Amino acid sequence: MNTVRVAAVSMNGFLDDPARVLPNIAEWCARAAEQGAGLVLFPELVIHGHCNPNTAALAEPVPDGPSTQALMAVARRHRIFVCAGLAERNRGAVYDTQVLVGPGGYCGGQRKLHMSRDEGRYYARGDGFGVFDLGACRVGIGICYDNEFPEVPRILALRGADVLLMPHASRDRMWADTPESEAAARRYIHDHYLPFAMRAKENACYVVLADQAGRAGYVEHLPQDHPNQPHHAGAALVFAPDGSLIASTQRDRIRDEMIVVTLDGAALERERAHPNYHLRTRRPELFGEIAQT
Repeated sequence: MNTVRVAAVSMNGFLDDPARVLPNIAEWCARAAEQGAGLVLFPELVIHGHCNPNTAALAEPVPDGPSTQALMAVARRHRIFVCAGLAERNRGAVYDTQVLVGPGGYCGGQRKLHMSRDEGRYYARGDGFGVFDLGACRVGIGICYDNEFPEVPRILALRGADVLLMPHASRDRMWADTPESEAAARRYIHDHYLPFAMRAKENACYVVLADQAGRAGYVEHLPQDHPNQPHHAGAALVFAPDGSLIASTQRDRIRDEMIVVTLDGAALERERAHPNYHLRTRRPELFGEIAQT
């Protein structure tokens, strides 16, 4: 892995309004490129909305759909890689998909593997893992709930990932319209993500995480205070291969924001040269029971 600058954008993904979201993505990409970022991560389902009742109508083919094509145009313009979440339609099924595009066009996509709560009503489960070589680094993608299964980042690392991208649309804490409630929700979700430091440490990979931020809208068939409403307290964090927190967004306000950090290739190599590098010292012949039960 070479040293590379990356950006993580925590932003709102409005229900039923990709025409509003895509210009925001383009603006954040321009800002990230100005700061030298070569890769920009956006949240899960940021383009079409998380668990949107209109998901089936909004879902698009990948890579030929208009949203992926728009992301490709942004990536070409700024000569960067962009990873963003949308609803993908393929052969009659709809997937929660994170697409990756770059200066040369479409790189690939990752479909969410594990559905949480009500997500199974809207999305089919993916069934594979992808690791993408961007030249400066190799990235794997785990979408939200997938990252709570340690096997997912581990397989991505075994397949050669240097950087684990973790897009989220977490609905773990609602908030009222007071500064105190907003800050409590924001701090809760920030701290909720801190254990993902172990995903970085146990695989000696960088972890880059970006969550949706804000109330994306209201689902009419649910009470307005229902925990399945697409309301996300938001955060962005980056962890080093030793598990240390490199950077994060602030902890008091729920708003769109971005962090840009440098991922040091030499630091990753030092961690993987450690005598206790897990991917070298583990004993997979003992672990068959995991896949059998």
